[in-house]
Amino acid sequence: MSNRNFDTRFPSVDDLRQKAKSKIPRFAFEYLDGGCNEDVNLVRNTKEIRDVELIPNYLSNFDKSDMSTELFGHVYDAPFGIAPIGLQGLMWPNSPEILAQAAFAHNVPFILSTVTTMSIERASELTEGRAWFQLYHPAKNELRDDILLRAQAAGCPVLVLLCDVPTFGFRPRDIRNGLAMPPNMSLSNILQIIGRPEWALKTLIHGQPNFETLKPYMPKGLDLKQLGLFMDETFSGRLNEEKIAPIRDMWKGKIVLKGVASEADAEKAIRLGLDGIIVSNHGGRQLDAGQSTINALKSIIESYGNRIKVMMDSGIRSGPDIARTMACGADFTFLGRTFMYSVAALGNQGGNHAISLLKTQLQQVMEQVCAQEVSDLRTKLATTARESSPPVL
Repeated sequence: MSNRNFDTRFPSVDDLRQKAKSKIPRFAFEYLDGGCNEDVNLVRNTKEIRDVELIPNYLSNFDKSDMSTELFGHVYDAPFGIAPIGLQGLMWPNSPEILAQAAFAHNVPFILSTVTTMSIERASELTEGRAWFQLYHPAKNELRDDILLRAQAAGCPVLVLLCDVPTFGFRPRDIRNGLAMPPNMSLSNILQIIGRPEWALKTLIHGQPNFETLKPYMPKGLDLKQLGLFMDETFSGRLNEEKIAPIRDMWKGKIVLKGVASEADAEKAIRLGLDGIIVSNHGGRQLDAGQSTINALKSIIESYGNRIKVMMDSGIRSGPDIARTMACGADFTFLGRTFMYSVAALGNQGGNHAISLLKTQLQQVMEQVCAQEVSDLRTKLATTARESSPPVL
C-alpha cells in the first residue's frame, strides 16, 4: 500500500465508520448512519449484496485489470462515484467541497444534492463543470426552471431526478434528535457538540451549514419552524410522468432517474426518453418494507438492461460490493455513507482515501476472478441455477 492517498490506519470501511462515530456529534452521526423505521431495509441492502458470489479463476494467463469505465461519453477511472447526500456539512464541515475535489482529482463522478450544503456554482467551480446535479422536484415550476437554468449554466453534464421521496422517511432517531437545519440546540445536542471539539471548531471556521443552492429562494431569518414549513411547501408533491416530460424538453444534457426500485418505473423512464436510471431505495431511508436494491437490480436488468443505462446505489459499502453489483449487471455504482465516514475520519484527506481504498479493493477482486475489464465481472457470477442444483447421489 504505497499509495500516498491511502492511510494504512484505516484499511476498511468499518475502521472509517468507527472513527467517524467518535468525531461526529451523535445527532449528526445517527442522521448519516441510520435508516427509517426499524432499519430493516438498511440492513437488507448490504446483506443481500453480500450474498452474491463470484467465481475465482487462478490457472489462467492474466496480466492486469483495467477498471476504467465509459458512461455518457466520458471515460471514468473507476466504475463508482459519489452519491448525492443531503446535509453533508452538518455531518462534517466542508465535506461536500472535500468530496467534490477528490472526485475531480480521481476522475470519478460527484453528484450534488439540492439539499446539501454547497451550491451548484461552487460544485461546478471545483470540478470544472463535471459535477452532476440531483434535483428534488420543486412544487413551483418557476423555481424548478430557475434551478435547472443555473445547473445548465454551471455546465452540469447530467441531471439526476429524484423520485423516491413522495414523502419524507419516518426516521425515529432524527425525530428524537430534533434534527433540522440548523439542528435544534437542545441540552442533549449541546453536550454532544461539546464532546466533539474538532467538529465544533471546524463548524466555527467554515460557518453554520445552510442549503446553499436554495439560499436565493429562502426568506432571511427563518426560525426552525419556519424553515420546516418552507421545505415542506417548496418540495411538496410526487414526481410523475407529467412533471418529467417538460424537464426532458428543457434539459440539454443527460437525464437520469434516481430511486427506481421496480420494473414498472424503469419502463416509464425508457418511455420518457431518459438516459439512465439509478436503482436505489435512498439508502434504506424511505421504505423499510421495500425490496433490497440488489434484488430490484437483478429483475430490472433482466427486463431492461439492454435498453437503458442501469446504475445502482444503496447498500454498497466496499470494493467487493462494487464488484458484486457490477457482476449482477449494473453499468455503474454510487456510494454515499462510505465517503462520509471517510471524510469525518480523515478530514481533508477523507475523499482521497476512500476512493483509493475502493479502487484497491476492486482491483484485487478483479484480479482474483481474472476480469480484464469491469464488464467481464458479469461472466464471473456464480449462477443461482448452479447454487440450487440437486446434489449428485
